[in-house]
Amino acid sequence: MDDGSNDPTHPRGPATFPFTAVVGSDDLALALVLTAVSPEVGGVLVRGEKGTAKSTMVRGLAAVLPTQAVVARCRFGCDPDDPSAYAVGCCPDGPHDRDGEVATREARLVELPIGATEDRVVGSLDLERALGRGETAYQPGLLAAAHRGLLYVDEVNLLHDHLVDLLLDAAAMGRSTVERDGVSVTHAARIVLVGTMNPEEGELRPQLLDRFGLTVEVAAPRETRLRAEVVRRRMAFDTDPAGFAERFGEDQEALRRRIAEARQRVVDVTLPDEVLERIAHVCAGFEVDGLRADIVTARAAVAHAAWAGRFVVTLDDVRVAARLALPHRRRRNPFDSPGLDDDLLDALLGDETDHEPDTEPDAEPDTEPDPGPDPDGGDDDGGAAPSGGRRDAGGIDGTQQSTDEGTDDGGGDTETAPSDIPSRDTVDPQPDPRPDSPARQTAGAKAAAAAPYRARLLRARGLGHGDAGRRSDAVTSTGRRIGATSAPIGPVHLPATIRTAASRRAGSGSQRESRAPRPLPVAPADVRRAVLQGKESNLVLLCVDASGSMAARKRMEAVKAAVLSLLLDAYQRRDKVALVTFRGDGADLALPPTGSVDVAARRLTDLAHGGRTPLAEGLLTAYDTLRVERLRDPHRRALLVVVTDGRATSGPDALARAAQVARLLRHEGVDAVVLDCEAGRLRLGLAGQLARQLGAEHLPVGELAASAIVDAARRQHRVTTGRVA
Repeated sequence: MDDGSNDPTHPRGPATFPFTAVVGSDDLALALVLTAVSPEVGGVLVRGEKGTAKSTMVRGLAAVLPTQAVVARCRFGCDPDDPSAYAVGCCPDGPHDRDGEVATREARLVELPIGATEDRVVGSLDLERALGRGETAYQPGLLAAAHRGLLYVDEVNLLHDHLVDLLLDAAAMGRSTVERDGVSVTHAARIVLVGTMNPEEGELRPQLLDRFGLTVEVAAPRETRLRAEVVRRRMAFDTDPAGFAERFGEDQEALRRRIAEARQRVVDVTLPDEVLERIAHVCAGFEVDGLRADIVTARAAVAHAAWAGRFVVTLDDVRVAARLALPHRRRRNPFDSPGLDDDLLDALLGDETDHEPDTEPDAEPDTEPDPGPDPDGGDDDGGAAPSGGRRDAGGIDGTQQSTDEGTDDGGGDTETAPSDIPSRDTVDPQPDPRPDSPARQTAGAKAAAAAPYRARLLRARGLGHGDAGRRSDAVTSTGRRIGATSAPIGPVHLPATIRTAASRRAGSGSQRESRAPRPLPVAPADVRRAVLQGKESNLVLLCVDASGSMAARKRMEAVKAAVLSLLLDAYQRRDKVALVTFRGDGADLALPPTGSVDVAARRLTDLAHGGRTPLAEGLLTAYDTLRVERLRDPHRRALLVVVTDGRATSGPDALARAAQVARLLRHEGVDAVVLDCEAGRLRLGLAGQLARQLGAEHLPVGELAASAIVDAARRQHRVTTGRVA
């Protein structure tokens, strides 16, 4: 039996924390088990703070999955019961012999590092055979290794966009197509995608988010007993991993048998028409996009019925499936928190839900909650992952999950639209009308934001070398080919490699010795790598003037709408964001650089305005923030967006000090944009003067919207053609 113990992509053995030893992670355990029972459900996305045993649970799942039958010596793990394994062109190692040897292997869990290269994921030219024997051969990648298994991505929200595109293709088609480096291969890649993420570090692209069948929110336990049990089991595992695993051996085997039985039962489970119509009613009631939510909910309900030992899907199964399949599909914009309104779910399901007890095919030996720290000592070390589920309310052993998941959904239908994110005006009952009054400097007023809009593209100048993204031009791992290099990493540039080898042979004079055609020898030193130009992500630092000169309600509404629009644009372009505000006597780093734009939006909600204008202090805080971030991430270029009317009224020589700091930023080579918020008939033009001192682009706030460019072009067209609107 091939147990995969020599496969580096298959972490298994006594060092893996047992799945059944994790305490309190009922919702997460149930979601993973449903995916194991029916891979068609589509995988699991685990959202939660660091140290909550997310990775522990996922890595432990592989140990309780049933073994697989595979065609012997097939690098792609073809299923001997699948007719396509014997068809021409379906497997690069096929077609296989129907009477050929069949092997058995453990279910695979393949980990995809967020820094993996594209050729490692999809496979590429086998350089050893190409250089050594002159053969064009394909070397399979991680997608081939994960076929019929689990593909696990830790910190999936930090995955580069070009890798996300590859996963989307594989998840949608169930196959991977490779057209590169002289290789043309298509192979099966039916993967179950499992990802973990910390929402504070940024959100997922909507396309990839929708590809996860189920989602679970996890949080560390607050109960003293559970936290103590987490530490107790972690210390026991660290002291004697083999002994600890043996202690839970019977539980692991019982769970493995139950999953295998549920897999056999799931094909015989019936989904009545009235229950299917209720699923459609629930999905329509929650206003989810598309029909994938209906399909996933139906499949998860069938899997849950099989897991519970039933052959007919009930409304209790639908309830469990909906709570796992719908929360992440309700979001309308990146600032909405995922979640589900339990009251609305109850209303949509009706009052006739079944509350009969589950039929348990195998009783779970361990009835206490199961916390488990991360055995790898990474970001999950020592944390339990209760997704809010309770043993008495369902979870892995029940048909109904807990209603207090610990998500920050804000109550379902009470979620705010983008234009409603900032609160309504909250001012003092008797506000002092003077913008620089002490009352306004201390407390400040708050203004709502107008609706956000699609912002025009702001980008850094020149060519960078940062992480792949969608904003500024850069040398990246994907894009158009602009040159070749002798660097040891990157995609092979075949024409440049051949030219280098040919030049070396011509220089040696060996071609003059014989005119007979001979193969071109290619040495490792001849290999050239492609230099690709694409787009990078940046750090967008918003430096916002919240002083009294911005206190006019309509102006502040426009400012907040502009900042919100820039945040939305940063989310779509995979940027990091930071927020500096200045008012009164100083400036504040309201949000350190982060990938979570929804956190920035919440900080913007509480942004008060009023007081003097410490422009120099705001620019200096921005300078210090950029300097520190450059040390942390030297390859990520920054784009400073100063949102102000250009006035400076705090302290002596305020304008001179602001100009001095602006010249310092320019000397440091900071790319900047000044978003001019000055309004009214009498304008001082101070923001334009600040832009010249910064060496920045000067952009009136009314021209930030992308539609403003189109409108200007239309007006110019009417002038030149003499047409009247």
